[in-house]
Amino acid sequence: MAAMASAHLIRRQASSPQALRIVLLTLLLALLASCAQTTRNNALDDTLRSYGSYVRWGEFELALGFVDPKRLEVAPLSAVDMDRYKQIKVAGYRESAWVSEGDGLASQIVEIEFINVHTQAISSIIDRQMWRYDTEAKRWWLVTGLPDITAARR
Repeated sequence: MAAMASAHLIRRQASSPQALRIVLLTLLLALLASCAQTTRNNALDDTLRSYGSYVRWGEFELALGFVDPKRLEVAPLSAVDMDRYKQIKVAGYRESAWVSEGDGLASQIVEIEFINVHTQAISSIIDRQMWRYDTEAKRWWLVTGLPDITAARR
């Protein structure tokens, strides 16, 4: 008898307008959170595709536009640094799938092969990229900076 009364009470509470509002509000919030995450993930995919394209074509001045302004304040690139990028031709850009690191961060590992235009030497580096989502600007920034081509191995 107590079980029947308890079941009746649960059905009655679940059918109350307040309980229904709480359930609907919870579902709506979950849906909005899912949409926001999908939008952020799509933005990261687009950002990685654009950045990778600029690096592949040797457009390092344009790729620099993806670097976190906070990074550039701390470690600005000199004219000599930018000139080094003009001395190479990218021959390969192999990227792994990005990984969410939580708290608006994502990482990606990319192998970049390039040819020194003066020596014709072929070199490669592993570029460990860290990306940060800026909620105010609604975009992703490259926290780790442009690839360090001085760390190349032959």
